[in-house]
Amino acid sequence: MKYLNIKTVALFCLLVSTNISLVAQNYKLPKYTSFKLPNGLTFNLMEQHDVPVISISAIIPAGAIYDADKAGLASLTATALKHGTQNFSKANIDEQIDFIGANINTYASKEFAGVSAKFAAKDSEKVLTILKEIMLNPTFNAEEFEKEKSRLLVELEQKKESPRAVIGTYFEKLIYGNHVYGNSISGTIASVGNLTVNDVKDFYNNNYFPNESAISIVGDFSEKEMKTILTRLFSKWKKTNSVRENVFVETVKKPSKSKVILVNKDDANETTFYIGSTGISRNNPDYVAISVVNTLFGGRFTSMLNDELRVNSGLTYGASSRFSTLKNAGTFYISTFTAKETTQEAIDKALEVLKALHQNGIDEKALTSAKNYVKGQFPPDYETTDQLARLLTEMFWYNFDASFINNFENNVNGLNLVKANEIIATYFPTENLQFVLVGKATEIKTIAEKYGEVTVVEIKD
Repeated sequence: MKYLNIKTVALFCLLVSTNISLVAQNYKLPKYTSFKLPNGLTFNLMEQHDVPVISISAIIPAGAIYDADKAGLASLTATALKHGTQNFSKANIDEQIDFIGANINTYASKEFAGVSAKFAAKDSEKVLTILKEIMLNPTFNAEEFEKEKSRLLVELEQKKESPRAVIGTYFEKLIYGNHVYGNSISGTIASVGNLTVNDVKDFYNNNYFPNESAISIVGDFSEKEMKTILTRLFSKWKKTNSVRENVFVETVKKPSKSKVILVNKDDANETTFYIGSTGISRNNPDYVAISVVNTLFGGRFTSMLNDELRVNSGLTYGASSRFSTLKNAGTFYISTFTAKETTQEAIDKALEVLKALHQNGIDEKALTSAKNYVKGQFPPDYETTDQLARLLTEMFWYNFDASFINNFENNVNGLNLVKANEIIATYFPTENLQFVLVGKATEIKTIAEKYGEVTVVEIKD
């Protein structure tokens, strides 16, 4: 076997890096058109004829923030859309979709509900008809609802065995408190157990309307023909004339003191923890710059956090940081896990890395590395029809335009050291940090008390 020498490998890496940069630099959002029906429903159409497939992403303002005191209702409603319609039974929908190898998925997130689909271009009329039925004419079969509710209750029970499956919900509640962003998407065993099929019907009738919704379609179709089909299918969706309650009246406040939620799991041999605070909204003008700096701090395998907690100290198998963004707010958090015996050491090390980021800043070499990484990761996020369809609905929801894509390379390149260090000082919190620890309370409570006011809860509850 012949081996490449170091110079050859270095040259190869340089060529690959250069090629990635050129791809990112040349990438522009493909052409698309938008139109709106009289009922207010927005459509985005993007023709892509490379592969004979079509992807759809629909977005409706019916997420968990509208659950009120019935946590999990938005999620159950979205799932129940596929339980049968006025013209198709659930079995009929499943059979037709499976027969042509298509897929239709429904879901609810924190802010919105969504429907996605992917299918062969030749089956567009059939799938679009079923999609219209699911979105406009669901019947919410009571028997199917009870089955789904039972499945969700089992899933919620099982999640208690996995700290990483539940810690995010505890952290969001700690950050957002009674704000609607603190609502749990999946709900709790108690809240879901009380839900009825009539709750689902009411939630649908109160929240599923065309005039605040959008459907994006990307793939192998004729724009003119697709517009005709969509107009015929969705024009009868009745818009609401009532003014929806503004659930964002209250703003998300920054924490005024450090707090710790200690989630007791008696059989835990590890401590899983989040450290963080409030973050940014998706429309923050520094979004790209923040992403670059966070890539360096905790957003990739070779990040500062992972190097210190995994590589150098061996305290964990992985550590990261993230800015989780919403329409009007967001969170920042460091996340990792460690053996219960090294809980304090791991927490202190994470805080030490955050402190070093502020005290030492970053240098030109590190910034260049992070910028190249971000640019290299950018084009693959928008290659497929489903990725592009999802992007178009995100642009609608978060109210940003094609300039985010088209100017991405320039915005990354424009980040200099002065601005990067300003980003650190402005957006990476160091005061009044919030902690969530999931572990054996009897062994780590004294440690938790070092970081703030402690509230102990039971994971089994």
